[in-house]
Amino acid sequence: MLATFDGTWVRLGGEGRTLYEQGGYGRLEGTGLRLSPEEALYLMERSKIDVKDFGFDTLLGLFAGQPNFVRRYLVYRDIRERGYVVQPGPHDFRVFRRGHKPGAGRSQYLIRVLSERDLVDFERLGQDVLAAVNMRKQYLLAVVDDEDELTYYEVRVQDLPGVGEPARCDTPVEASLFGTYALAHLPPGTSLEEDWYGKRLDPERLLLRPVESIYLMRKGCLSVTRDGEPMTAEQFLAAAAEKDIELREKERVFSDLREKGYIPRTGYKFGHHFRVYSGKKTHSEMLVHAVPSGTSTPMSAVSRSVRLAHSVKKKMLFACIYNTDIRYVEFARIKL
Repeated sequence: MLATFDGTWVRLGGEGRTLYEQGGYGRLEGTGLRLSPEEALYLMERSKIDVKDFGFDTLLGLFAGQPNFVRRYLVYRDIRERGYVVQPGPHDFRVFRRGHKPGAGRSQYLIRVLSERDLVDFERLGQDVLAAVNMRKQYLLAVVDDEDELTYYEVRVQDLPGVGEPARCDTPVEASLFGTYALAHLPPGTSLEEDWYGKRLDPERLLLRPVESIYLMRKGCLSVTRDGEPMTAEQFLAAAAEKDIELREKERVFSDLREKGYIPRTGYKFGHHFRVYSGKKTHSEMLVHAVPSGTSTPMSAVSRSVRLAHSVKKKMLFACIYNTDIRYVEFARIKL
């Protein structure tokens, strides 16, 4: 089939309707067909069409001036080679269910294309994922690395369900501040220790980390003194935050997880803020990293986190902190 290029689109006459009806290519336009740059190049590569006065290399050179175009074309071609119908969509592409095509089926995925060096804006990403959910689609990132290999990630906003009860107590435990740690004199078998708070130093003493202390103080379960004077939770937080610049966001996420009944413990060995247990289980199920509002992270760092979490059979969640809300964003590698 012979097509023409008008400087923006590649267009076919009435004979192009066959490509639309059989393969889901392009958009019907009057009696003809309008092809996106990715569609046109793919059909040229497959010797399905010729473009008047333009070869493949010449047309690719013209389109390559568009931001991220070559990566988009690589992703488009890969998805087509996997047997899916794919069209330009509200992000980069929308992908139809196998066997479905425009006018006779539903799309399944919304895909955004990134390079391994692009920054992931968590606030924008969360909005995009929620928009996809409202459209009843799965949101994917198609990441093209520096050797032009492709990796697909499904991204979900997780509404973590409650799995237990938050801390409750009749009277607060008394503790003294040593550095940024609260030290309580408690015999073994106390409710705090049974609920996985603190670290036992000896049969008489229980050492509580700052995030634990602040949460328990706000729940009225812990009373902390410094040099004999009682402290508020905000005073404790301000003092401890001078030693740990990430403490404020970690404390927000720790408290939210504890309120839902989860048990967050340090995730330092995995390179993240918390490893999280759903109740008193032997193994943690999630790695959670607290992310302040406005944070962007290189996709390469997200990839490392997801691969590590997968290798230890855990979910990878980024806890994105907003003014009054925490949004848990999960990344998982998938195969199309």
